Amino acid sequence: MKETDVPQDPSSMLGGFKKACYAVSKEGKYEVVESSGWDVETVVNSLANEDRFKELEDIKDEVLHGEASLLKYHMKNRQMDITLLSQNSGVFKWRIRRHLKKKNFMKLDRKILLKYADALGLSLEELTSLPENNH
Repeated sequence: MKETDVPQDPSSMLGGFKKACYAVSKEGKYEVVESSGWDVETVVNSLANEDRFKELEDIKDEVLHGEASLLKYHMKNRQMDITLLSQNSGVFKWRIRRHLKKKNFMKLDRKILLKYADALGLSLEELTSLPENNH
């Protein structure tokens, strides 16, 4: 794409920020060029976010019905899978799988809960409660 063709969509999801894109300059070299976004990118990201929020609502229902733990909800909300949470928390994957069940999560001691809270960027209070909304 040429420098002059780099999309500049002011209504993008970037909220006034810019991102770096590579484009071909007049001299035929690749250059880093700022872009405020692209309308197609906005549509795709909006659809992905709708799917994510629907999944979060489904998991919230599982938590409220005792079918899943708060950990499952917060992992999805932070877009973490078991492997990533294990790497960030130092908790073995097999233990995380167990903690996705409400009965096992409710028995966790403060030390493990703090590891999860730290890895998820949450306070202990946030980790042990459901937010009112998913944003």
